Amino acid sequence: MIKLKYLIVCLLGCLTCSINSFGQQVTLASLLQEQADFSAVARWPHPYYYEMQASSYDRKSVLPNQPGWFANDDRSQYIRTETVNGRRELVMMDADGPGAIVRFWLTTFKRNGNIRIYFDGSKEPTITVPAYDLMKSGLNLGSALLQAHSSYEPKEKGGSTLYLPMPYAKHCKITFEDNDPDNQPRYYQVNYRSYAAGVSVKTFNLQQLHQLNKLVNDVNAKLLHPDNFIAGKRISAQNNIAGGKQVTINLPKGSAAIRYLVIKLKTPNNDDYDQALRSTILQIKFDGEQTVWCPVGDFAGSGVGARPLQSWYRTIGQDSSLTSRWVMPYRSSAQISLLNMGDKPVSVSVQAVTDKWTWDVQTMYFHASWKNENNVVIKQNEENKPIEWDLNAIKGKGVFIGDALAVYNHMHKWYGEGDQKLWVDAEHFPAEFGTGTEDYYNTSWAPVVLYQTPFANAPRADNPDSFGYNTFTRTRNLDAVPFEKDFRYSLEMIGWENGSADFAATTYWYGFKNAKSSIAEKQSQPTQLPTTK
Repeated sequence: MIKLKYLIVCLLGCLTCSINSFGQQVTLASLLQEQADFSAVARWPHPYYYEMQASSYDRKSVLPNQPGWFANDDRSQYIRTETVNGRRELVMMDADGPGAIVRFWLTTFKRNGNIRIYFDGSKEPTITVPAYDLMKSGLNLGSALLQAHSSYEPKEKGGSTLYLPMPYAKHCKITFEDNDPDNQPRYYQVNYRSYAAGVSVKTFNLQQLHQLNKLVNDVNAKLLHPDNFIAGKRISAQNNIAGGKQVTINLPKGSAAIRYLVIKLKTPNNDDYDQALRSTILQIKFDGEQTVWCPVGDFAGSGVGARPLQSWYRTIGQDSSLTSRWVMPYRSSAQISLLNMGDKPVSVSVQAVTDKWTWDVQTMYFHASWKNENNVVIKQNEENKPIEWDLNAIKGKGVFIGDALAVYNHMHKWYGEGDQKLWVDAEHFPAEFGTGTEDYYNTSWAPVVLYQTPFANAPRADNPDSFGYNTFTRTRNLDAVPFEKDFRYSLEMIGWENGSADFAATTYWYGFKNAKSSIAEKQSQPTQLPTTK
């Protein structure tokens, strides 16, 4: 499957590879700079890449609508076994270049063994990790680029996620030499870019990492502490909005981009605040086209309740201010509207910062799409015939950049055993096939406790057994998913028992003109929130 997708990448890139060949070389430094650039995701990737994932998903999953598609033994699944210098190495990833590793997630219990990362066909690994534990990689990275999961224990149990980009010119192979004799469960996901042939890539090595130590530390610090002062034109408004009414703010004319947006919402009665966050809708139109329609609380990534959130693109402060750092370009005009779809008044203050933007053929419009469905059926296993619940399905050309998943779980058991599946451009198999809901959101071992990282967060988890309100969110930049024709993101509805839950999904993406979301065309409406019993 990887070989076939690589050929597709080459064919897609053949018309532009002559341009890409003379463009900027992809290096560790260029990827780090891109990682800390808010504007980068607002332009079509140059050079183009296909985002892919190697994972330990259950290999019985071969084709949709066939037995095994919802198989759930997502552990210790490998491409093959090799014998190297007398040792047994299990191949986790094997991909032709040019490319770049952009996310490496894993978890287990006992960790005895060695992970090896080989580049460009070398017989010697560039990196050897002396355990199934990225925290023991010796890379000396800060917590934005290398994170222990919320369940992590130093001796055994728990996992970690690596966000240090590692480019390669010709080839990458990752293996694990397992030294635990008792079949420990090994879960993993490796996200990587596969560039078109002709793209110049400088292969990662540890000397480069040492030489770029200042840049690495600067990027780590910036990801942990993103800018909250953005230069540009400031537009502020404060309004009381009666039920069923709305206010609209016109932004400066001309080619520009929203670079910073802060919303504060208040209600006369504190008991009405959570419902107001769901019933007050943020609507944004760019050049006359609506691309954002989303409850303000869900847009900010918190789901229900505006719980504190600290991430790269969004922040929810202790004062419940909702901050967005998504860059949102427009050619000539933009309007921000707030719609009160509830029956009680709300007070809203808005501050937007815009700055000049040079619109070019790579510029895309920002979208935030929202879907809400109550009493979604959850099944315990494949025999009970679970479903795939779509968070979004998009037609057109664009880039998927993240989501927030707000859940009200009606069960006193874990609801998120299902795998994520990301489908790109009518492929017959997902570009990403996950290993469990919490794994996708950069943690492991459910149920989940609260955590905050630049690209993944759990701002709400009301009960240890996952009953009631829970929120996950994950955003992307280097692991963003470009698509040229269509995109679909689905989640298997599998839990620890048969039951149901309410799901509200916000998906963030960029798209060219005429790119359309199916859920935006069949827009969900906010409903009355359930009360936790």
